[in-house]
Amino acid sequence: MEPAQELQQDTQADDREQNSNKGTFVTNLMKHPRLKHYKWWLRIASYTSFVVAGQTVATLLGRLYYDQGGNSKWMATFVQSAGFPILLPLLFFFSPSLRSTASTPLNTSSTKLPPLSTLTFLYFAFGLMLTGDNLMYSYGLLYLPVSTYSLLCATQLAFNALFSFFFNSQKFTPLILNSLVLLTISASLLAVNTDSENMTGIPKGKYVIGFLCTLGASATYSLMLSLIQLSFQKVIKTETFSAVLDMQIYPSFVATCGCVVGLFASGEWKILQNEMENYGKGRVSYMMTLIWTAVTWQISSIGMMGLIFEVSSLFCNVISTLALPVVPILAVVFFHDKMDGVKVTALLLAVWGFLSYIYQHYLDDSKSKVNKTSNNEASGAGAVIEVC
Repeated sequence: MEPAQELQQDTQADDREQNSNKGTFVTNLMKHPRLKHYKWWLRIASYTSFVVAGQTVATLLGRLYYDQGGNSKWMATFVQSAGFPILLPLLFFFSPSLRSTASTPLNTSSTKLPPLSTLTFLYFAFGLMLTGDNLMYSYGLLYLPVSTYSLLCATQLAFNALFSFFFNSQKFTPLILNSLVLLTISASLLAVNTDSENMTGIPKGKYVIGFLCTLGASATYSLMLSLIQLSFQKVIKTETFSAVLDMQIYPSFVATCGCVVGLFASGEWKILQNEMENYGKGRVSYMMTLIWTAVTWQISSIGMMGLIFEVSSLFCNVISTLALPVVPILAVVFFHDKMDGVKVTALLLAVWGFLSYIYQHYLDDSKSKVNKTSNNEASGAGAVIEVC
């Protein structure tokens, strides 16, 4: 063999060895506990931003819809779940049943999927709950002053704390209780400060219906979040992002079908053409308002499912409540609402409550790492003694 050929083969062998070492290094780096820890906090930050941004923008667009002449309860309910088709490309990319390659895991463990009949029942049940919950919120907003409506919506955090205690074995520490109290006070301040509408034209019976519907919607929403967390833990047990997408897409499909049935059964579909023609900002603005409302609700919902999957339903509700004081602040910019000290105080209390909850998770995470290090040191010492 010529020296040049030998040199070329040696060079190729060295390149293969270097590439193999690089691949091993990258694999070990991805499995490093510190990197996995940072990736978890990054996911939490992403899901939190989805919830706050999506819920805030969707609420502002919903207000724009009513301010410019929209008045269909079923249409307002419909757009809260009808945006799920935008998630289908993500489902195709991450779902192992739709692709030959495995889905991208949030964690490295894998478990057997539950029966299709069980998943179908879960998605159908959550879809019906979502339809009823959204419709009750629509009735509440129609028949109640904004102040009363907002105050009743803030009770969902208390409901969720109760359900989480019974269904999810939620442990309450002083920091978590402090967070719940601060966020509830923040939402209550915001609600009491809101100028109430003139309710003289609303019969007392409809006012009672609105009150009961809003209270029932808050309880139903909190119960649904706790049951979703329980389903992730006890039934689905699949630590993949596709599980989060499935829990959002399929119940939304059921809820959307229910809204379509309600829209036609109530006869409200007959007024939609007239509503679009008389919309304050025109036909195009009417369609864009509904479309982007649907999109932003889906963004918010994906963030909520992710927070339930990664942390808990109570933490998800904490983030949802955190977004309540953000809406009036942005309404000052986009709708020229009046800014006052109560709104600023409510926002500061909400941020304080949020940081209190995050600090509790930081303490739990630090304690978990210390315990893990102690266990590793103990096992290492035991191995040395055994060798001796």
